[in-house]
Amino acid sequence: MDNIEKTSKIKTSHWWVQFKEKHPNSAQFLVFFLLSNGVTVLQIALMPILRNIFADTALIFTDFQIWQVGQSIDGSPYYVFDYAAGTLAEGGGGGLAYFLAVQISIAVAQIINFFLQRTITFKSNTNAWVAAFWYLVAYIIITIGAAAAQGFYKAPIYDLLMNTWELGSTGETIADVITMIINAAISFWVFYPIFKIIFKQVPEEEK
Repeated sequence: MDNIEKTSKIKTSHWWVQFKEKHPNSAQFLVFFLLSNGVTVLQIALMPILRNIFADTALIFTDFQIWQVGQSIDGSPYYVFDYAAGTLAEGGGGGLAYFLAVQISIAVAQIINFFLQRTITFKSNTNAWVAAFWYLVAYIIITIGAAAAQGFYKAPIYDLLMNTWELGSTGETIADVITMIINAAISFWVFYPIFKIIFKQVPEEEK
């Protein structure tokens, strides 16, 4: 049985080596895809845990609505970061508690993603601090953009699951997962071309 397993692993390894040689870009994207999804799972698991921790604090009743950019269709102010005070079940936006739960989850996931993608996917040998700087710049821009986009889908998703379908707290958890997946999907497609730029390989003589 051990010999069969070893043979199978050897064949799989041999296939992967051949695939990488023939399709290097496709292989790189596949690794990027798998690692990104793994990090997304971590992010989805971490966010509800942090939200429940912060839910027991006064942070949930602390309003966090900043950077107004015009108005929504109903005439209400449209904020890039829109987390009104109060629980979601009571019509609030989760306040500072929800904001911190989301952003800490994303930050932890992206820090791990940085090291995994740099080392495994792109095998970069350029200056790590320079790459980290540009990664941080990209992370801030993408975070702001993704937060602004949440105004279009966050409230309808929570309202549908919690109120229309009357799923209550279960609907809130499902909505958490859906919004985090959307956020991760935005990051996925934007980060890949950025990684291609900041995570480079250079010959040793050039270094």
